[in-house]
Amino acid sequence: MTIALHAQRENEASRRGRSAWLARSLRFLPIVPTLLFLLVFFIVPVGEILQGGLVGADGQIGFAQFARIARTPVYAKVLWITFAISFMTAALSILLGYPVAYMLSRLSERVRERWLLWIMLPFWTSYLVKTYAWMLLLSKTGVLSTIALSLGLVHETTGTIPSLTGVLIGMVHSMLPLAVMTMLPVMRGIDDRLAQAAETLGAERSTSFFTVFLPLSSPGVAAAGLLVFISSLGFFIVPALLGSPKETMIAQLVISSVLELFDMRFAGALSTVLLVCSIAIFFVYDRMVGLTSLTGEVTERSRGSRAQGSRLALLMALGRVFAPLMMRRNAHAEPAARATSPLGLYTCIVMVVLVAPVLSVIPYAFTKSDYIAFPPKLFSIRWFGTFIDSPVWQSAIVRSFEVGLGTALLSLLLGFGATLAMTRMPRRASKPMFALFVAPLIVPRIVVAVGLLYLFGRFGLTGTNLGLVIGHTVLAIPYVVVTLAAGFQRFDWRLDDAARVMGASPLRRITSVVMPLLMASVTAAFLFAFLVSFDDLTIAIFVSGGINSTLPKQMWDDIQLAITPTLAAVSTTLVILIALVVAVSSWLKRRAR
Repeated sequence: MTIALHAQRENEASRRGRSAWLARSLRFLPIVPTLLFLLVFFIVPVGEILQGGLVGADGQIGFAQFARIARTPVYAKVLWITFAISFMTAALSILLGYPVAYMLSRLSERVRERWLLWIMLPFWTSYLVKTYAWMLLLSKTGVLSTIALSLGLVHETTGTIPSLTGVLIGMVHSMLPLAVMTMLPVMRGIDDRLAQAAETLGAERSTSFFTVFLPLSSPGVAAAGLLVFISSLGFFIVPALLGSPKETMIAQLVISSVLELFDMRFAGALSTVLLVCSIAIFFVYDRMVGLTSLTGEVTERSRGSRAQGSRLALLMALGRVFAPLMMRRNAHAEPAARATSPLGLYTCIVMVVLVAPVLSVIPYAFTKSDYIAFPPKLFSIRWFGTFIDSPVWQSAIVRSFEVGLGTALLSLLLGFGATLAMTRMPRRASKPMFALFVAPLIVPRIVVAVGLLYLFGRFGLTGTNLGLVIGHTVLAIPYVVVTLAAGFQRFDWRLDDAARVMGASPLRRITSVVMPLLMASVTAAFLFAFLVSFDDLTIAIFVSGGINSTLPKQMWDDIQLAITPTLAAVSTTLVILIALVVAVSSWLKRRAR
């Protein structure tokens, strides 16, 4: 009897153990579809690029394609130009954006949100629209040249484009908001009491900034530099439209190899070079600073590493050199929080420079002329009629909205499940998962696009809406995961526990407790995913096919032929759409709070 009772207890304990293991396993089940999706449509295509770059013209495995790159001076020069322009873009974006991020971090949350609206508008505005605006501003007959001639500042002008200066202006204008928003979370996480303690011990405000705040914000600076540099490596819109052949970047060579030379293997070799460089930079960054600083978190490794110690020593030395040159400020004042302070005026100027080019396109959409000229002859809306009535533009609009909505739904479904499971994982497991989810943000888009072209060509998905949705979902998942992760960090899991105790099933708890409380983050993630799809040109060039284009692809095709008022009408429509999305996202965020 005792033996039977003992066996029964062991069986019950075993069943409870299996039930507990099954319950723990089910908690991580929502992450599986996302992992499978990224495996098939991200890891495999990128791996095929590595393989394709190793296949020579004769079909043999080897390094012939890379040898061709190495022994051809023009390719080596393009690689050097690509890295040089990307480095200058990252350096200028950090130098110009750091004071803006510092001021925003000193403001109250409500005031900071108002400032961030003016950063979000140019950040989410299409690269094509921003580049088109700079073409209108910097060309020989553009706004700046016309004003300079009218004021007698110059007797003649050839315009600023095409040139390296024009490329840097366009790229820094595109990347500056990204740098600011990457540095801002790290700066907001710095404890103000540290600087106050330094000032209490007799340090001037400038000294405490250089020796306390600046070193602690260095992980954010490193994260901004990483994202801007790697994003710039894959640029082709700005150098193609604002640059000369001297500013050709590697992404332009990849596009030319595929669309003009039909040399997929050489395009794969070029993409492999870009990918390897990006991975190397990312690995060095992770070793020196830590991956989690991308979300604003400073790890113990980033605080205590030898490289970080050297960086702190350098910054403290700079503080001792430059601090005496700066004016001592009132310890009780907060100059960064006043718009009339020098820092506030600088921030206002930067905001104007970010927003004004985007808004400068709008008057040209209402011109009565058949061509672009400054000043535009107002007032007519016929170019909006031309845009709306054109079957080509109608098809592009409809396809962009269909693909955008499909991308938003699919990426939200995959991203929500992945983020939900990741928040319940131990840190050792969640870190590699997070690295995988943000990897499409790190790998240059041109590499992903070429890899998907390899994959979709075999499955007949090239030229289909499904192929575009899949490609855009790969790009959108990082934005969805990061947005939802911020919402889950503020979520009170005791509410979910209470619903579980009351007998609610996991699906019931998600739909009735988690989703309603995270609706603001969910909506913001949906909108961001839609914008990523609606703005994408890289995937569209390779996957959309030659007959039915998306709106950015159609703009790209038209803008290379002529700068017309119709393009101004299209750009104005996109600016209004982005402004509405940003306003709705901000309103939802305030309402949730």
